[in-house]
Amino acid sequence: MKAIAKMHPAPGVEIIDAPEPEIRPGAVKIKLEAASVCGTDLHIYSWDAWSASRIKPPRIIGHEFCGTIVEVGQGVTDRQVGQFVSSESHIVCGRCRQCQSGQGHVCVNTQILGVDVDGGFAEYVVIPKDNARPTDRSVPTKIAAFQDALGNAVHTVMAGPVENQSILITGMGPIGLFAVSICKALGASKVVATEVSPYRIELAHQIGVDAVINPLEVDADSALNEIAPGGFDGTLEMSGHPSSLALAIHHTRPGGRVSLLGVYGKNEQPIDINALIFKGLDVQGIVGRNLWKTWEQMGEILATGKLNLDPVITHRMHFTEFQKAMELMKAGEAGKVVFGFE
Repeated sequence: MKAIAKMHPAPGVEIIDAPEPEIRPGAVKIKLEAASVCGTDLHIYSWDAWSASRIKPPRIIGHEFCGTIVEVGQGVTDRQVGQFVSSESHIVCGRCRQCQSGQGHVCVNTQILGVDVDGGFAEYVVIPKDNARPTDRSVPTKIAAFQDALGNAVHTVMAGPVENQSILITGMGPIGLFAVSICKALGASKVVATEVSPYRIELAHQIGVDAVINPLEVDADSALNEIAPGGFDGTLEMSGHPSSLALAIHHTRPGGRVSLLGVYGKNEQPIDINALIFKGLDVQGIVGRNLWKTWEQMGEILATGKLNLDPVITHRMHFTEFQKAMELMKAGEAGKVVFGFE
């Protein structure tokens, strides 16, 4: 079969001929229908410090995909041949304290598809049956392919109250854009975003954000004070940019919540800790999907038909055009790129 793989410890990935994976106990074999590119794939493609320290080539990459089960392994009774499924990228142990207490998203033994084990940018993939999440066929493949990423947004948004709440979202990358639509679908009273990229600002308007503040063009503090003089009920930090931390603390109302999904280039960041304390802010670190609660919530939201996700899907192409996809993302000229495997 054909697959996209990191073959050498250097920039770039390539299409290879790989053996079709064999089924194993507790797993399912999936024939791919669609996949989508994530920022993690771009890190691997660029071979930055993180990838160089984590990836051990050769490795088939990719962790956002969907397809049909064509074979089930020994002991699998709750997945069937012919079932449409989407991927959950975090393979968790099910045995540690976190998994046993419903906190699988912070399992201490987590392995990630396409990073620690072979992923799904291939014609076929074998994954643990729990990582193959049954998905209703009413969900288009172009959306089912990136439910892993959509789940990040669902987890972040639903980590606190949303209905009738004013929400500030810092960063309009794909997950920030998803968050706008989720907030709208769940009845937020106002959704405001910050973003510096004109390309992403336009996508945010297409998604239906109420306002976008560009800190490179206006004084963000003044603009946000005018929109929400008393502060926002909740801030979702999606950018990973240090300046967004100050915005989040300053512009979230006393007693509000700050949900942090963005990952920072430097582990240590200065913040106004006293403001955070005296405002009584609820600060949450968000990682992955809350397994498996987020998948249930995501299925319910998708079933409402209220999500406006199409504008985020800016490019669709055959998986053999991966080079073009990576370069588009590298240039910041893409939202979600979805691969087909016809």
